[in-house]
Amino acid sequence: MPRTEHRFAAIDLGASSGRVMVGQVGPDTLTLHEVHRFPNEPVHLNGTLHWNILSLHQGVLTGLKAAAEATTTTLTSIGIDTWAVDYGLLDATGSLLANPVHYRDARTATTADTVWAAIPPPALYAATGLQHLPFNTIYQLVAARGTPALAAAHRLLLIPDLIAYWLTGEAGTELTNASTTQLIDPRTRSWSTQVADALGIDLSLFPPLRNPGSPAGHLLPDVLAATGLPHPTPVTAVGSHDTASAVVGVPATTPDFAYIATGTWSLAGLELDAPVLTEASRAANFTNELGVDGTVRYLRNIMGLWMLQECLRTWESTGGEHHLPTLLEAAAEATPLRSVVDAGDPAFIAPDHMPDRIADACRRTGQPVPRTPAETTRCVLDSLALAHRRAIEDAARLSGRTVRTVHIVGGGVHNTLLCQLTADACGLPVVAGPAEAAALGNVLVQARTAGAITGGLTDLRALLHSTQPLRQYEPTGDHSAWDRAAARLGDAQVTGAATGQGDEEEPCA
Repeated sequence: MPRTEHRFAAIDLGASSGRVMVGQVGPDTLTLHEVHRFPNEPVHLNGTLHWNILSLHQGVLTGLKAAAEATTTTLTSIGIDTWAVDYGLLDATGSLLANPVHYRDARTATTADTVWAAIPPPALYAATGLQHLPFNTIYQLVAARGTPALAAAHRLLLIPDLIAYWLTGEAGTELTNASTTQLIDPRTRSWSTQVADALGIDLSLFPPLRNPGSPAGHLLPDVLAATGLPHPTPVTAVGSHDTASAVVGVPATTPDFAYIATGTWSLAGLELDAPVLTEASRAANFTNELGVDGTVRYLRNIMGLWMLQECLRTWESTGGEHHLPTLLEAAAEATPLRSVVDAGDPAFIAPDHMPDRIADACRRTGQPVPRTPAETTRCVLDSLALAHRRAIEDAARLSGRTVRTVHIVGGGVHNTLLCQLTADACGLPVVAGPAEAAALGNVLVQARTAGAITGGLTDLRALLHSTQPLRQYEPTGDHSAWDRAAARLGDAQVTGAATGQGDEEEPCA
């Protein structure tokens, strides 16, 4: 008899950790369990912040070995999703020329003027549909001009494509992640020669584009030996930008939904059939990233739980209260909307001293300064809920869509206070879950490619809705209080200019 259930490995690399998860999928079955987790710890070297990519690759191999040992049946395939925009450079022999540079590195701090002198922001947005992110790949490549590594490069591989290359020996550029480079035309879903030529970027560095669901090769002999997996074990291209996979993992039952992929960053928006390339969209700092099945992820990047994570780190180092459940309990009892800050302010991008920077922002806007960790925590969560509301309202207005339900996925679903505050701020029901949306979306695309399930995104989401634990939050309280809080920030908000590279499902709950 043919197999009715298949097992798939999802390699899911986030900002602070990586994990390998095994999903079991059948027509009425969808389960997921973690088999290995490993740290992702950037390294400062000679004044530059790098990803420790070889350590990550070793973590992947260890995780695949654990996946092989955890399953009684052969893995049907493997898929990879990670954060966006960063890349590795290879020489003509396929060897890595240098450790990939972290998107938080300061090398792109002064490149925007160089890019905009070559192609002004309105023309750049009209060509690519991407919001201004100071660390998009085009800014990194401009910053890398004249470096020995770029001069010697034969290939440029984005991070998930680099991991796939080391596993299979086959090079490709997966489309959803390629769209974050700011080198893709979202209308044609192909490279923008206009932008590349204006900036002197050699598109031949990139291997051919791959769509989600395309084959990405089979595991190399040395990988098979290291993991114990059998030949042939295929790798399947999925939505390799983790947010693309997370949006697949939204368990929506109707098309009138907005999503918020939460974690270190919040990515809030809509799923569309075509990009919105208007000047009003550019001014509102919305991005048109490509999604699975020809969709567009029309969204705004918001600071997310990074602010709270950094506060916790500061309080731990200074001996303050840093036990998150205790803080959330106290924050729930704190005065609502006493102080709010703009969660898109670039002042909050950098690590360290986050409580002080939040206090400074409150002073600048004439609001009470939080006096305790609990008050700071409430300020952060109120501010995130306001940013979620503004992003969803703006996305609906700019796209002409109606939103009746908000879905929160990713690590933030565990933060029940944030979920309730988002429902209150938006005045809409919020459905929270699944937390592992990116890994689930990764597995679902693999499963459909393998024939374990069939159908479009609606069918995949129906399976999610029927199998995954979800929690619904109804709006409560005085909705006008949120209007007044938003008015305190007014036009000073920067609509999410300080943005992230993916939902990076790191919990802060």
